[in-house]
Amino acid sequence: MDNEDIEGRDEEFLSRMPGGRKYRQVVANDQTVLEMSTIDPGPSSSSSSEIHQTSFKKIKVGRQANMDPDAREGSMPPNAGANRPHRESKLELFGFDSLVNILGLKSMTEEQIAAPSSPRDGEDITITDGRLKGNDLKLGTMMGVFVPCLQNIMGIIYYIRFSWIVGMAGIGESLLLVAFCGLCTFLTGISLSAIATNGAMKGGGPYYLIGRALGPEVGVSIGLCFFLGNAVAGALYVLGAVETFLKAVPAAGIFRETITKVNGTVTPEPIQSPSSHDLQIYGIVVTILLCFIVFGGVKMINRVAPAFLIPVLFSLFCIFVGGFLAGTDKPSAGITGLSITSFKENWSPDYQTTNNAGIPDPDGKSHWNFNALVGLFFPAVTGIMAGSNRSASLKDTQRSIPVGTLAATLTTTALYIISVFFFGALATREKLLTDRLLTATVAWPFPAVVYIGIILSTLGAALQSLTGAPRLLAAIANDDILPILNYFKVADGNEPYIATMFTSFICIGCVIIGNLDLITPTITMFFLLCYAGVNLSCFLLDLLDAPSWRPRWKFHHWSLSLLGASLCIVIMFLISWSFTVVSLALASLMYYYVSIKGKAGDWGDGFKSAYFQLALRSLRSLGANQVHPKNWYPIPLVFCRPWGKLPENVPCHPKLADFANCMKKKGRGMSIFVSILDGDYHELAEDAKTACKQLSTYIDYKRCEGVAEIVVAPNMSEGFRGIVQTMGLGNLKPNIVVMRYPEIWRRENLTEIPATFVDIINDCIIANKAVVIVKGLDEWPNEYQRQYGTIDLYWIVRDGGLMLLLSQLLLTKESFESSKIQVFCIAEEDSDAEGLKADVKKFLYDLRMQAEVIVVTMKSWDVQAEGGSPSDDSLEAFSGARKRIADYLVDMKEAAQRDGTPLMADGKPVVVNEQQVEKFLYTTLKLNSTILKYSRMAAVVLVSLPPPPVNHPSYFYMEYMDLLVENVQRLLIVRGYRREVVTLFT
Repeated sequence: MDNEDIEGRDEEFLSRMPGGRKYRQVVANDQTVLEMSTIDPGPSSSSSSEIHQTSFKKIKVGRQANMDPDAREGSMPPNAGANRPHRESKLELFGFDSLVNILGLKSMTEEQIAAPSSPRDGEDITITDGRLKGNDLKLGTMMGVFVPCLQNIMGIIYYIRFSWIVGMAGIGESLLLVAFCGLCTFLTGISLSAIATNGAMKGGGPYYLIGRALGPEVGVSIGLCFFLGNAVAGALYVLGAVETFLKAVPAAGIFRETITKVNGTVTPEPIQSPSSHDLQIYGIVVTILLCFIVFGGVKMINRVAPAFLIPVLFSLFCIFVGGFLAGTDKPSAGITGLSITSFKENWSPDYQTTNNAGIPDPDGKSHWNFNALVGLFFPAVTGIMAGSNRSASLKDTQRSIPVGTLAATLTTTALYIISVFFFGALATREKLLTDRLLTATVAWPFPAVVYIGIILSTLGAALQSLTGAPRLLAAIANDDILPILNYFKVADGNEPYIATMFTSFICIGCVIIGNLDLITPTITMFFLLCYAGVNLSCFLLDLLDAPSWRPRWKFHHWSLSLLGASLCIVIMFLISWSFTVVSLALASLMYYYVSIKGKAGDWGDGFKSAYFQLALRSLRSLGANQVHPKNWYPIPLVFCRPWGKLPENVPCHPKLADFANCMKKKGRGMSIFVSILDGDYHELAEDAKTACKQLSTYIDYKRCEGVAEIVVAPNMSEGFRGIVQTMGLGNLKPNIVVMRYPEIWRRENLTEIPATFVDIINDCIIANKAVVIVKGLDEWPNEYQRQYGTIDLYWIVRDGGLMLLLSQLLLTKESFESSKIQVFCIAEEDSDAEGLKADVKKFLYDLRMQAEVIVVTMKSWDVQAEGGSPSDDSLEAFSGARKRIADYLVDMKEAAQRDGTPLMADGKPVVVNEQQVEKFLYTTLKLNSTILKYSRMAAVVLVSLPPPPVNHPSYFYMEYMDLLVENVQRLLIVRGYRREVVTLFT
């Protein structure tokens, strides 16, 4: 086939095809040099003499014949002694591309190799021996995970809200509240530990874990929500620090303070709260200052972190010391000291209505209950992801993340439980509800210590949020899933400056809002959504238990992860069903956006493993029995090997994919596109892989659901015979072979096509595969070309209803939805016509198919029989075919007489009945004439495929077929197989 034979050539696809990009191959003369060291056990020393005790060898990777003699013998570095003994280290047994050489010896020399990642479209797969550029500063468990988690958890809620929560909920329900929220984060920490220890972990923290477990769509959507939660949490901490500062130093306020009148309490003085404008101005300034610290990088943050944490721990010490001394000092009215009476009075809850400042007020707009307190308190236990957010900066993620995260979670939970008893026994309920800074009131020796502790703890938490959120956003951008995030990409070892600026803008926007109670539910939903994603990821991976699931953290179980995920969902709805719906809708919109606009990426996520196991289970449940006609789906085996040549970089005829889509109802079903490379498998294996990737890319471009397979065989016949026997599994084997009719065999004088074509059809018959041969494929309409002619079926032999089913599938496509079906039944005698028509009408009615039935009678073999004379074109084609067959038969007989052998054709003896050949020609002529008479204007014609006659040369069969399809523009030649594909019953 010449290039001009294909009218639907896809120029856009040709421009997109990667030109000449191949996998990097390891060749015999590869210059890769691997170093293997054997280090003496014993104390290390920095002296040069002891360093020389370590012997090094250099091994050139290559075949023995091509290796340099010096390299084969091994060489010592110049500073090693000349007489030092050493062993040769050769791995010729494994070949020059042994993975032992490429990967194993790398780790012995402490070479840093790139973490494995899944290639995306257009990427090359290479094994590099270079050292990754990374940040030289790596953090341990304490400074990398425990301190950031502790700073995030011990924040503003503890200092200025927790005593109020104890007063509102009472000691009993406060303990339940802490245990409930603490259990959720503890179970999430266990799930996080299991996933984080299941292999090397790159930057991105929980996003990286969720994405690799649940897929890029889920990972990006939840990761972006978690990023927003961290950014908004930074604003929460900044506002808390500013509010505390303005209460400690009222003179610093620029605007007049807001005075809240106290109703229903015994507190004699009014409660003052800072002006919202002061909160906004100071909040913006503080956010900018923190951003400058974050711009300084990890080194600057680590230097500043202890300065924030140590005063916090000291302030906690002062609070507890002051509480123990309060019984004697009595610093304020309502402070009873640690009293059993206060403990009993504060045991039960006392939910009240408050104003916006949280002060009890019968006319207030805020009514509190346990559910509302969950939403207020839960941000106090968040922050367990602060360490994993900085995973790219950790020395050992598999050790630091589990130990640091769980230690911080247990430490803070224990502190909260102790504080519940402490505050409940320390003051009256009125004092707990009205003194928002009770911790400062009771602090020893003076309140300023607690003010400093509050400010530094909140600033430290804000610093951790502004550090983790940009790195999370940069990690999402570096995965190159969403093109819109490309602005936030950073190179390895660089700081995410643009992402930090973007996070700062979000934080400043939330600071301008200025109301903590409006911000906390939003943060809670985003954090809970992330925690649920982590738990679901561990649940899925643990339940599937794939061979790659081997976490170092052994204390986990899928039931714990499921319980953790359930707690997250329950807490979300307990807090606010409206916020829950909004957050889930936002995550769903992000998921949909990523699935539409995102780039394809295969991360080996758990869903792929689930699909695999589901497919295996479904395959086993289908068994090896025949599928019921009600459940029958066409699984086309599309034979892409053209009869001739295709344009460069086009692996399949452009219209074959369009036709394969026409055989599916609403796109359901699978197609297998196969092609054959002639030659030796050992020589063409790499070419086959490249061709398979090209064909798969082309199938995706044509939006046809299917898989690509390339087979290397000595010739087309043998290759197809192997395909038709082995392709598929169980009942998912292909059941229809689709190929193009070889219209060019005579024009191109391709003598091998007839034998190959007949072999393919015979192989399909023996393998019990249906056959659909498309004639006029170049003129086949695409999805935008609407057809208004009829779909004509020449139903000559029983085929299990395949031809009828194909016509119905064509009607489901936009191209043919305006067409109508006509069924032509071929009867030999007039007496059979009426009965046959009635039977076919009843059959179509029971099958719920609307079609007009027409019976055509063929009374005799005579070409001049009743029914009309053939056209001049048909007669000319008939005469030409008969003459060519006669000439071919004469040549066969002369060759047999010359060689003294029987008649031979296609390499095997044949027996030719000349009278039977004439009958075949007459029958084919009559059928062709009937098609041209009734269906010249049809959109598409379907006709039964005659089987190749036994002992007839393949050349004869091609002449019969050519005569059958003569002058028919668009024709499907169909042969069913020994089973029904349609059923009358419901």
